[in-house]
Amino acid sequence: MKQTFLIALSVFTLISCKNNSETQSPENTTKIEHTETEAQKSDQLTLNNNEKWLVNDEMKPHILKGEELVTLYIKENGTDYKQLAANLKEENSKLIKSCTMKGESHEELHKWLHPHLEIVSDLENATEIPQAQEIVQKLSASYETYHQFFN
Repeated sequence: MKQTFLIALSVFTLISCKNNSETQSPENTTKIEHTETEAQKSDQLTLNNNEKWLVNDEMKPHILKGEELVTLYIKENGTDYKQLAANLKEENSKLIKSCTMKGESHEELHKWLHPHLEIVSDLENATEIPQAQEIVQKLSASYETYHQFFN
């Protein structure tokens, strides 16, 4: 069930990104061609020539809102992890729908996003608070990773 959900979400993500990018007017798009290196083909996140990758402005609020939800949950010693998971899924859906990125930055963001979505799914499927607390810490670390590689 979990794998089916993740596969469906991944397909939705790819289709959503493609569909959103096709609706842009030609004058607002820039074609970026690149040759993938072995590091870029892997799931390992990389920097853009030692610089952070740029994330489009439409997507940032949803990432930052998710991070805010996790931070607040930790600060307030939250226990309603099911509600946190639902709120994070909502922000992730908005994030995916707002995707208009292309090129290498888009590919790198997906390297962060797919594992992040799995962690949210793990939280949603948690059965007890101690397990959920560990997963929330993984979410917090995921947002730290985001900030290490993206602006």
